[in-house]
Amino acid sequence: QVQLVESGGGLVQAGGSLRLSCAASGSTFSINTIGWYRQAPGKQRELVAAISSGGSTNYADSVKGRFTISRDNAKNTVYLQMNSLKPGDTAVYYCNAAAGVAPGIEYDYWGQGTQVTVSS
Repeated sequence: QVQLVESGGGLVQAGGSLRLSCAASGSTFSINTIGWYRQAPGKQRELVAAISSGGSTNYADSVKGRFTISRDNAKNTVYLQMNSLKPGDTAVYYCNAAAGVAPGIEYDYWGQGTQVTVSS
């Protein structure tokens, strides 16, 4: 089992910055990839950024050059630095961890979500 707790959301003006944090606990050794998804009202949940256990990163095209994902393995925490925020970034942001539960099988764990609102 993996538990994820997000923090750092809030209200910011367009052009501003926020940093989200996701603290993982439990069977953190089983996490293969950890990252952030977001869901805006009336839209499907989408991948924002992810980082693998080896440090490889993956970003949605819409956030490349503006958002940076990083992880602190000693603290079992992943961060999402969001710069140059736009109103279109407004959404609930969810931390996600893909953890191995059996050879070749992964399970997705989710945090409770944190609201990010960008005003114009």
